[in-house]
Amino acid sequence: QVQLVESGGGLVQAGGSLRLSCAASGHTFSTGAMGWFRQAPGKDREFVAYISWSGGSTDYANSVKGRFTISRDNTKNTVYLQMNSLKPEDTAVYNCAADSSIRRLREGGSPSWGQGTQVTVSS
Repeated sequence: QVQLVESGGGLVQAGGSLRLSCAASGHTFSTGAMGWFRQAPGKDREFVAYISWSGGSTDYANSVKGRFTISRDNTKNTVYLQMNSLKPEDTAVYNCAADSSIRRLREGGSPSWGQGTQVTVSS
């Protein structure tokens, strides 16, 4: 199983940027797909983005397309989420997940999750 630790969250004004990081250890990092999810207060957790183990395949939720970019550095066992043009509705706890199955990852069924990092966007 993979152990995941997120960082990089914080408070930012609308229109600003943040870069989240998720450091992985344990299982061989480069063999798994990685993804980001978020959960706002009172709402269900939602898919944000995923990236394949090679980095050659990515996908995003419609709400973040064109603003967020997911990337990974397998030499550092880390996946990133660059968030630009942030909006108040992006406020949430952001979690990363790892899975050998892209489909299961996107459905939120991954066995490995980080503890989350808070992102707050003020208007």
